[in-house]
Amino acid sequence: MAYDSAATKERIITAATAEFAAHGVAGARVDRIAAAAKANKRAIYDYFGDKSRLFAVVLERRLAELAEAVPPSEDLPAYAERLFEYHRAHPEALRLVMWEALEIGDGPVPAEEERTAHYGDKVTAAQVGEPDPDARTRVFFTLALASWSVAMPQLRRMVLGGDFGMDRLRQEIARAVASLPSDGSRGQAESRP
Repeated sequence: MAYDSAATKERIITAATAEFAAHGVAGARVDRIAAAAKANKRAIYDYFGDKSRLFAVVLERRLAELAEAVPPSEDLPAYAERLFEYHRAHPEALRLVMWEALEIGDGPVPAEEERTAHYGDKVTAAQVGEPDPDARTRVFFTLALASWSVAMPQLRRMVLGGDFGMDRLRQEIARAVASLPSDGSRGQAESRP
């Protein structure tokens, strides 16, 4: 049977996704990735370079899958619900982004320019055809509400209670996003004494 490099790369990416989601870049072990992928360590280094570059490939892949599954929308409450459900079903994508934040901090991230452009697409969609200076903050808070609620189960339980169901939480996130100010409502609120 001939060696299938494409299949080996896919197995490595799958194994690395689980390893990085669980341990981050610093805690991930190439030995465990290789064992889970049924590949040798040399293949990982040959195909991906070092562990940090493998993490970048894994993260880029998961973010591309997320972007395809939950495209930008002018309906931010509905977008928030779809994003929340995606993160519920695929928690590794959110965990990878959280590890990136923990390990890189405020420094530049892999593919930052492309990722920034993607977030710009979300802002453009949220503007509903007219320039809206609040669109950036509304998109940012939408992403935060949909993500943080899944990322912090212990905080969710302590604040909302153990009986506060995920379906109800999804609805509350959509309601909160719907209440975020847009250009017209912010101006009225700011003009009040």
